[in-house]
Amino acid sequence: NNMTRDTIDRAIKRGSGSDADANYDEVRYEGYGPAGVAVIVEALTNNRNRTAGEVRSIFSKHGGNLGETNSVSFMFDRLGEFRFPLSVGSADDVLEKAIDAGADDVVSGEGPEGVHEIYCAQDSFNAVREALEKSLGQPSVAKLTWRAKTTTPIEGDTVQTLVDLIAALEDNDDVQNVYANFEVSDDALAKFAA
Repeated sequence: NNMTRDTIDRAIKRGSGSDADANYDEVRYEGYGPAGVAVIVEALTNNRNRTAGEVRSIFSKHGGNLGETNSVSFMFDRLGEFRFPLSVGSADDVLEKAIDAGADDVVSGEGPEGVHEIYCAQDSFNAVREALEKSLGQPSVAKLTWRAKTTTPIEGDTVQTLVDLIAALEDNDDVQNVYANFEVSDDALAKFAA
């Protein structure tokens, strides 16, 4: 069936970025989840109206509401984020190299899941990336991210509602990333996991 072949070809072209007809726009939605948790949604869409409608309906189904652009982003910092395996060096060593590279902050994790997370100002992303690649090698992650300046503590049923909201947003085909500024106590998480 030719139509399927066309559809597959289109999808492949879209994936490789060679399809001139695919007008995909990067869009950002901002809103509030339950308990006033601030949420930023980054999407890539070829139909802004469809995506906005879907995102709006996901928010309202889960006790949230979509706000205006910039209604919550002031509560976040737009930062460059790099991740390196712990094997590249000790926390002190990585901190020193990160500061030399022009980064602002390093969070070094522990254990098998642990990584060094390095943050820098959005404007210096490329310069910091080049310097880090020279001193530490290829990062496993290098991207622009939103990091909350302050967090909103949540508990009880709100935890479930918020987790459902974020999951529903992430399940949407157009949604690329979801950021939220909530904090959950270990007690609440333990109850939630049970």
